Amino acid sequence: MSFAWRLRKKILKRWARNAFFPAWRVKLLRACGFSIGRDVYIADDFLIVEELTERGNVTIGNRVSIAPRVTLVTSSHPNRSLIRGFAPLAEGPIIIDDDAWLGAGCVILPGVHIGRGAVVGANSVVVSSVPALHVVAGQPARTVRELVPSAGWQ
Repeated sequence: MSFAWRLRKKILKRWARNAFFPAWRVKLLRACGFSIGRDVYIADDFLIVEELTERGNVTIGNRVSIAPRVTLVTSSHPNRSLIRGFAPLAEGPIIIDDDAWLGAGCVILPGVHIGRGAVVGANSVVVSSVPALHVVAGQPARTVRELVPSAGWQ
């Protein structure tokens, strides 16, 4: 991956994080190569932690609502620490299906799939995939209830 692409991505992600209008955040993040659906709301301080060379590592469906200070982690390692040789490397794509809602300050770890209509509670740490229509909360996040769809849900 070229230096120019990595630099461009880093700059666009920084601008997106601090963009004044939520719609600008979506456009800037799409320009970074992230797949983001229609009618998505992304609040302030949205952060994607990744290797800048990665592509296709974040997919966000339609009508997803992302509250302030949400963090998606697609890659994590101890950088230059001496433990790098034996510490586990965590990496994997994150997929957020249509109509999901991520509460303020939650952290989604690598390889997690958030199901359609799922809700992640504020300040939760999601370490495993969340089924559709489940509400999860806590550290680590666990199901606290299941939602029952109304007649208009398809």
